[in-house]
Amino acid sequence: MAGVSYGIRAEPHRDDPTRKENDMLTPAPRRAWVATKRRLRTVAPPGTARHRAGTAVRRYALHLASGWRADARLLLAAAGADLAAGQLPRRLPEAVRAATERADTRLRGGDAPGAAVWLARAGSMAFHRVVHFDRLSSPLAESPTEFLAPLHDSDAVRVLNARARREPAAPAPSGRPLRLLIATRGNANFLSEIRRHYEAHGRVDVRYLDLAADPARAHLTRDSTRMIAHILAGDSAYGRAVEDWLRPHLDWADTVFVDWCAAPAVMFTMIDPGPTRIVVRLHSFELFTIWPQLVGFARVDDLVFVSEHMRSLAVAALPQLSAATAPRTCVIPNAMRLRGFARPKPPEARFTLGLVGYDAVAKDARWAVEVLRLLRSRDDRYRLRIVGGAPDLGLSAAARAYHQRLGHDLVELERQGAVSRTGRTEDVPAALTGIGVIVSSSVRESFHCALVEGAASGAVPVVRDWPFFAGHGGGARALFPSDWVVNSPAEAAELIIEQTATEERWRRAGAAASSHAIATWDWPVTRSLLDDLLIGAATADG
Repeated sequence: MAGVSYGIRAEPHRDDPTRKENDMLTPAPRRAWVATKRRLRTVAPPGTARHRAGTAVRRYALHLASGWRADARLLLAAAGADLAAGQLPRRLPEAVRAATERADTRLRGGDAPGAAVWLARAGSMAFHRVVHFDRLSSPLAESPTEFLAPLHDSDAVRVLNARARREPAAPAPSGRPLRLLIATRGNANFLSEIRRHYEAHGRVDVRYLDLAADPARAHLTRDSTRMIAHILAGDSAYGRAVEDWLRPHLDWADTVFVDWCAAPAVMFTMIDPGPTRIVVRLHSFELFTIWPQLVGFARVDDLVFVSEHMRSLAVAALPQLSAATAPRTCVIPNAMRLRGFARPKPPEARFTLGLVGYDAVAKDARWAVEVLRLLRSRDDRYRLRIVGGAPDLGLSAAARAYHQRLGHDLVELERQGAVSRTGRTEDVPAALTGIGVIVSSSVRESFHCALVEGAASGAVPVVRDWPFFAGHGGGARALFPSDWVVNSPAEAAELIIEQTATEERWRRAGAAASSHAIATWDWPVTRSLLDDLLIGAATADG
């Protein structure tokens, strides 16, 4: 092993440092290494990151064989090799805990930057996309307290969470418009209605800040390690640069509305907000990333969720939300104008299932394919129309494997004339006119706007009971009428057969779904909730 180093410390075998590595392995580690080596030969040429990760796996097996406790770097490297292969690491919690212990040791020695490096490494493993996004389950969703214990037991993480504000937020001003700063980073998908409303509001003065749009400072939003180091140390050149950027906005605003609980929420709570009120909205994906773990929630006044099950899971995953300094929380659905979706549907739409969006593994389009197969075994008039861009096969080995299987399914059904893919569209209401049954096949959704838009169009909604949230606030069953929600493809097929038995039955069910969606989630309903939150009922004038 001499002369071979990839930043990983590997101690020589205690008995005979000259023995060959393969001879030093006991049978079980040897078998594991041989299987790993075979895989790496086919997918990881020498010199690549995957090949170096495979070397780390081998050294990790040597440590196990010799009975020593694995080094943090080895545990992280071994976990990284599994993740690169699209697999959930068996010893992931141990790797994360080893990294946080290193961070705690560095912090006790006064080395905040060193502690930050180890915390960032822990976070990169705990929140790797293969763990939560590119599989059909997530250990955080299944058992948030247990999964996050290696992070939350860390002294360094407790320091991250110890920030407080020097003064409470000031009351809304009287005698002048409320100054509202709307902030995001590169994703304004859910802000268009909100911006239009408040920019036209006579009692609100709006500024909009996209932190990704500043070419000179956008890089500051991408460095979680320096964010952690600044929070641990209390002062840094990086933190001063963030202060110089955001302080003028904080000084101007009465209220800051940060959309997405991601890097901007961390940055706005890295510095003391003074008397400015801070409101953050958490959608869904953020909870499965490191960002909410870095937010100083004691400096947040209100935390907005788009569904009750997201609030329930967030409270379980973020101890700060149960502290005495926790922000107020509320549930406000996404802003959508739904009335324009209600358009006439041709009779043949009755047998057309629609799936809007299939680019992410979490959409689990293969579940919808299984529903289609069950339907076509009884009536081959049923079709599936998929609206949306194609998946990115380069995200991870796990995502690539899933989408390759899905691709095989779709090609087979396309040959039968049972599936069509329309690609992206800017006119979703028009695309929905040809869809008679709108399907939510996802394992995880915060709200699923596409499903609600489909229901508003008069399509019969069929919603999988999203598995990620089965134990957190009821998930889809708490959000939608019970007769929309099913547990399995077989239940979905039976519901569709029942609701499309006749054209009259199908149109009646679609009309009921449209009426419910518009009455419950259309923009006028959501607008009043946002007005109450952001500017107060007394100043809201539509």
